[in-house]
Order: sequence, then structure tokens, then C-alpha cells
Amino acid sequence: MKLVSVEKAGRVFAGLWLESKVLDLAAAARAAGESGDFSSVLAIIRGGTGALAGLRRIEARAAELQAALLAAGEVQVLAPIPQPVRNVICVGRNYAEHVKEGYGVFGRDPKLPTVPQFFTKATHTINAPGGNVRLDASLTALLDYEVELALVIGQGGRDIPASQALAHVWGYMVANDFSARDLQRRHDQWFKGKSLDGTCPIGPWIIDRESLGEVGTLELTLSVNGEERQRDRAASMIFDIPTIIASLSAGMTLEPGDIVSTGTPSGVGFAMQPPQALKAGDLVVARIDRIGELRNRIVAA
Repeated sequence: MKLVSVEKAGRVFAGLWLESKVLDLAAAARAAGESGDFSSVLAIIRGGTGALAGLRRIEARAAELQAALLAAGEVQVLAPIPQPVRNVICVGRNYAEHVKEGYGVFGRDPKLPTVPQFFTKATHTINAPGGNVRLDASLTALLDYEVELALVIGQGGRDIPASQALAHVWGYMVANDFSARDLQRRHDQWFKGKSLDGTCPIGPWIIDRESLGEVGTLELTLSVNGEERQRDRAASMIFDIPTIIASLSAGMTLEPGDIVSTGTPSGVGFAMQPPQALKAGDLVVARIDRIGELRNRIVAA
């Protein structure tokens, strides 16, 4: 099940992506006699198991609900959660080879983290699956990419044990953590360099946990202008998803709709010899098999 946010004629609404068509969920719910709020992706996630069950019933009847079906070409696909309530939570240094390449840039021996390293990207970083990513040369000369598997929290909670963590995941999507490496170094922390507007495309939809199944076999890839730069499987993460959620929620409440991005594999531009900064005109394609892809063009400010 592919849950999307789309826009048509100025109206933003939740839909089910059915390849060549999109099912308007609010209209479909009315026609199907489903109670609850199906107006937005965030409202559906907050609706919990009841809303998810309703989604499954609506999906099963999609062919009957012709009045709620739109041609895919009639709508613009947005980020699944266009305006998150809280910052995107990210895990840094979560693939061993990425840790090694980062330390290698500075000629230092790698030191793998012993606990997840968290940082956030501001809410205004959210961008659409096909949105342009702004490059302001007055701010950064080393804009970089990072393909990541992102999860969306369904059931909130605090002090969630790893054994129960996956039950708190609503679903998964692709994220690209565009990063201004020189800003990171200048400010001696990650937040500023990771929080320029529009530097977190997500999507193209959220696939619910049960539909996607085991995530360890997922393959993450990224290319720039058709040249492959990154390729690895989610199983290579140093800290798996249950560990990430358990560590993050320790003493800190997670809310429905929270976005957690789980780290990037090796192959980033700043670690190449010589370093390869993104430039205006570049097409960056981040893909995770069984989920989908993001296609983002770099444009000059």
C-alpha cells in the first residue's frame, strides 16, 4: 500500500497510489462509508490501527470507487508528510564503510560508534520526490547527497523496548539527506549544514510496514547524472531499526508522524578523491528497491 500526499487545483489531500491512478482517500472513505479522518497522511497515521484497517478495506474496493479515482497525471506528488510537526530525526554514521570513508578524509583511524548518533533536520528541509534542491553558492561550496531509509512512527511512546519497536513503525519511505559539508565543519556540528531549506526530499510515498515486510534486504542506491555513487543493503546498518527506536525513545516520547532517517551508506561526494560537490543542473536519483525513488535536480539560487 502506497500512501501519498498529492495536490490538485490548490487542494492537498491524501491518496493511495495505484500506478496509473490515484485514489482520493477522503472521497473514497465517504463513498465506502468509512468513518474517521482520511483527509491527510498525518491524520491517517494519527488514526492508528482503526484508520489502517479502513485503508485496507478502501484499497480492496478501489475498483468500485470510480468517482474517487484520478489519473496520476492530474495530480502533483508532494512529500508524503509535507509539513511535519517536528524536525526530522536522523542517525549519523550508521554504516561502517561510511564511517571509514569519513575518517579517511582526515587521515584518521576509524572509530565506529557504540550508540546511535542522533541529529535533526529542520522542518523546512522537507522537499517533494521531484522537487528542485536549491544550491546557494554564497553559503556552500560542498553540497552533498545521502540516500537513506526513513521510517515513520505510527504508534507513539516512550521507553520502547527493542523487542516491541517495530510495532511502533507505520511505514517506510526514501529520504535524501542533502548536506552542506563545509557548513558542518564551519559550525563544528551537523544541524546547520543539514538544515538548509529543501534539503530533505522524502517519499515518493509511505509503504506500510506489513506490506513492505523485512527491511534488511532492501538495497539503497544513488546516482548523480546516471553515475552510480552509493549501493548497499539496509542490513549493513550498524544499529538496526529496533535498536534505533529503543535508544531514541529512552526518556523521550515519540509521536505519530515522527520521521526517523536511518543513515547513509558509503560513496558520498566529500569522501571521493578529489571531492565531488554537487553543482547546478545535476540530477540526483535516490532509490530503494520495493519502495521507490526520488529524482531531484540541483538548481542555482
